[in-house]
Amino acid sequence: MSLIQLHGVTKSFDSGSELVTPIADLDFVVERGDFVCLMGPSGSGKTTLLHLLAGIDRPTAGKVIVAGEEVSAMGASELARWRTRAVGYVFQQYNLIPVLTAFENVEVPLLLLKMSKAERQRRVALALAAVELTDRGHHLPRQMSGGQQQRVAIARAIATDPAVVLADEPTGNLDRETATRTMALLRRLVDELGKTLVMVTHDPQAAKSASRVVHLDKGRIVHAAPAEATHHA
Repeated sequence: MSLIQLHGVTKSFDSGSELVTPIADLDFVVERGDFVCLMGPSGSGKTTLLHLLAGIDRPTAGKVIVAGEEVSAMGASELARWRTRAVGYVFQQYNLIPVLTAFENVEVPLLLLKMSKAERQRRVALALAAVELTDRGHHLPRQMSGGQQQRVAIARAIATDPAVVLADEPTGNLDRETATRTMALLRRLVDELGKTLVMVTHDPQAAKSASRVVHLDKGRIVHAAPAEATHHA
């Protein structure tokens, strides 16, 4: 079974003056271990789709199934528990807590799970090692560069060992060199840790790290094709 399945998914909301439909009758499938990049113009439904996959938003119609569970049918408390263990989310703005160290920021989602302090610390250490920031664990966000903050955010996203990692414009605030390193790291999550990754980006260079690029327009898939496989060169 595919890890992610969307069947006839529509998302609409009332903007006050009109009904807006960022996702329209969408069918979408992602296989386990895939790295899919979502591209398209502003307002095409990319981030809405990411929110539906994360259970942050609910579809108006249709089914969202992730790792064999129908996310779109879950109640609020069940959804919160599922999201903590099943999905890691990487934000463009990093969303780190400024008064917490890198170690403590990565630990935050683990505090919602039943595990010992020793196990939490082990998982945080593994996540920071995966993003090559073991020596920055005691630093506050303001003491780190943008690229280092993004790597902390990625470590936080993978600390719970989720089935799916979702990334919303992960290179949007980074210079080209740092963006290239960040994309290499995300590619490693797929190749070495076996993660399934869905990423939204406007950056054609970042998209080259993906296995497949899906173009959206007005809430529908208008084109899907393998990315330029530069990482295999």
